[in-house]
Amino acid sequence: MFLQQEREPSFRGKQVFKWIYEKGVRSFCEMTNLSKELRQQLEEKAFLGGLREVETSGDSTGTQKITFTTDDGEFIESVLMRDDFMDEADEEEQKQKGSTVSSVSSTLQKKVSICVSSQIGCALRCTFCMTGYGGFRRNLRVDEIIDQVLVAREKLQNDERISNIVFMGMGEPLLNQEGLISSLRLLTDPQGMQFSTRRITVSTAGVIQGLEDFACADTGVNLAVSLNATTQKTRDLIMPGCRSWPLKDLLDACRRFPLGKRRRITFEYVLLKGVNDTRADVKRLKEMLRDLPCKINLIIYNPSKELRFEATGEKEAEAFRDDLLAAYCTVSLRRSKGRRYNAACGQLAGHLRRKDKICPS
Repeated sequence: MFLQQEREPSFRGKQVFKWIYEKGVRSFCEMTNLSKELRQQLEEKAFLGGLREVETSGDSTGTQKITFTTDDGEFIESVLMRDDFMDEADEEEQKQKGSTVSSVSSTLQKKVSICVSSQIGCALRCTFCMTGYGGFRRNLRVDEIIDQVLVAREKLQNDERISNIVFMGMGEPLLNQEGLISSLRLLTDPQGMQFSTRRITVSTAGVIQGLEDFACADTGVNLAVSLNATTQKTRDLIMPGCRSWPLKDLLDACRRFPLGKRRRITFEYVLLKGVNDTRADVKRLKEMLRDLPCKINLIIYNPSKELRFEATGEKEAEAFRDDLLAAYCTVSLRRSKGRRYNAACGQLAGHLRRKDKICPS
């Protein structure tokens, strides 16, 4: 739009687009196929991105939490997670290339996932999550969402690549449809960031109308739903902001959600000691999901001193998983990375930082 207003030819927009999203430059002066005069004009009249990195904590060979400040002085956080793994998307790609089981296993390499935020704070107030503890500020703009990925990409080692993007950071993505959908278009654009839709997952607490709108957008990315309870009473207790979307209606909406070939919905289930981790919960969970193409991702709770819940014990969590496996459910038990740096699931709360603690440029 800016270049159109300046009456620049259309190919200039494509050049700038590729510089930003494919090559990841952070200033107009690096765009060497633009004239010096145009680069100077862009530096004076436009800007790239709306975030400034404040600090990065953690291990550059493991998990890192990146804290940003916005142009209106708020804070958000995103997380880089490194591991040697082969996920379903990897396996599918290798099989399509005709690789054998042994050659597939030999392709394991250091890969990186990034957990992206979509809002500053969260309005849903899940009682086991620090993000909602300080309330909701506002939705993130497209540039603020994409900036998290661009900055993360700069932190990679030479033998690393971002293999997965998960919208599981601060906020409820489906309550920011404009920012979410536009970001997904940019992330998967073949002329831009070129991420496969199979490698992007959007997680929701269960916003039913948002699910329907998201389905209509036809982005092709993966869907995850934070379930966390097998009764309405328990869900109302731990996810009070979701009372408008009853469990029965949510599961019906999931059944209607269009899934591509070999796609499944991931149901996330945070295990809370004495709250949702009983044998009765296992039985109800199996029954609730028996006719849905899905996988279950059990998450051991990451405690915060401000919140009152305790984590289910390791043995109890494994027994919960094993009971589901015995019923032929596809299930995994996730031990969250980044707990040491308050970078694990449910611990992101950058918006609670005081504005006078912004690090100097």
